[in-house]
Amino acid sequence: MRKRGFTIDSLALIFGFIIFAQLLSYVVPQGTFERVPYPDNPNRSMVVAGTYEAVSPDEEVTLPLWHFLVGVTKGLADAQGIIFLIFIVGGVIEVLRKTGAIDAALHRSVDRLGHSPWILILGCFAMFSVGSFTIGMGEEYVPLIPIIVTMTLAMRMDAVVAMGMVWIPYGIGWGCAGINPFGVLIAQNIAGVTLTSGWEARLVMMLAFLALGFHHLYSYAMKVQKDPSKSLVADIDYSSGFEKPDDIKLTGARIAILIVFFGGLAFFVWGASKQGWYITELNTIFFAIGLIAAAIARIGPSEISRTFLEGCAKMVAPALIVGFARAIAVVLEDGQIIDSIVMSIAGALEGFPSEVAAIGMLIVQSLTNFFIPSGTGQAFVTMPIMSPLATLTGVPQQTAVLAFQFGDGFMNMIVPTSALVMGALALGKVPYTAWFRFVGPLMIKILVLASVFLVLSIHFGEAVGLVT
Repeated sequence: MRKRGFTIDSLALIFGFIIFAQLLSYVVPQGTFERVPYPDNPNRSMVVAGTYEAVSPDEEVTLPLWHFLVGVTKGLADAQGIIFLIFIVGGVIEVLRKTGAIDAALHRSVDRLGHSPWILILGCFAMFSVGSFTIGMGEEYVPLIPIIVTMTLAMRMDAVVAMGMVWIPYGIGWGCAGINPFGVLIAQNIAGVTLTSGWEARLVMMLAFLALGFHHLYSYAMKVQKDPSKSLVADIDYSSGFEKPDDIKLTGARIAILIVFFGGLAFFVWGASKQGWYITELNTIFFAIGLIAAAIARIGPSEISRTFLEGCAKMVAPALIVGFARAIAVVLEDGQIIDSIVMSIAGALEGFPSEVAAIGMLIVQSLTNFFIPSGTGQAFVTMPIMSPLATLTGVPQQTAVLAFQFGDGFMNMIVPTSALVMGALALGKVPYTAWFRFVGPLMIKILVLASVFLVLSIHFGEAVGLVT
């Protein structure tokens, strides 16, 4: 079978970026912003625009040569919430698969949609984009990757298609989010605009981006279906780990388990939007789903335990990649250069016309996303800078928020510091180089369309509800 050229494992790539982050700490001037508690959340801090100062010589730090190893340990500790979420949800998903309910439902869908992959792709686009658009879902998608890969393989497509079905709508949903409490609401609050304002306009934008993403993915899927040698992962062995189960009959018990599963997810969506639930509550709900499903399927305690641990074991690679990815930012923070990087790229925007400045903000946010892939973290670091900069360049505050959203959400599909996507690629056995070759051209199309929307928002934003 023909090789696809140079590839590098995701963990090795991320480890290389950790070392690169430390090397930057030796050449980038150290500096910090003054930070104050965020008004609505004293547990968080925000930078104060105009307060950047170079670190005095006596306060400069020189990271020891081995600090990148320390950064890995600290990154794993900082990401423990998401890491344990991946383990717990992965274990429960394995219990659900043991009951046969999920595989029965999905493979029945494959049987019915075997000649209509566009319906399957469209359905995933709708489901995953809405989850991100509303409550910022993302971590919840990772354990579903093996199931979706199995579906695409059964339909004579490949794992890249499976990744696209999840992470394209995820990135677009985040980039155009309407009420996502972990991104847009924080950015709007910092910018001083009405919370949740403009969600209708961003919904229309999301539909346009989804249409663009659908065309890109569907074209690739049809090419692979017609000629499997065109697959970007044609050299990867998928003969094990993604097999079709022998028993895929959709029984009454399995239907009941599916009702419990989707009911639990709906309950979490309600709690996240109304009660502020997040990782702890999601873990609790998944534990309950697993226990109830096992009871319906009459699986014994010992078998539940073994199955749960098997599911957790399958999540070791993506869980570790999450921690390693977090270590990049940890090293930059420890080297006191992360504020210097943000300040340097933000300062380059002053003096340009508003249209150019808006597109420049998109570039800044996209670059910043490499160093700060967390939407919440990026909002607190960059928006206090971008908001006053928008005033100086004649850019509406909503446009500045939109530039933040686009840079944060869209780039999460491609930057190797996006722990979720990198973990999912490992789970789906898709090398990052193959994913980059697929999603890179789409990213160019998306950023062009995003630039058009930013310029339009300057001139017509108020008419479509993007009000301050």
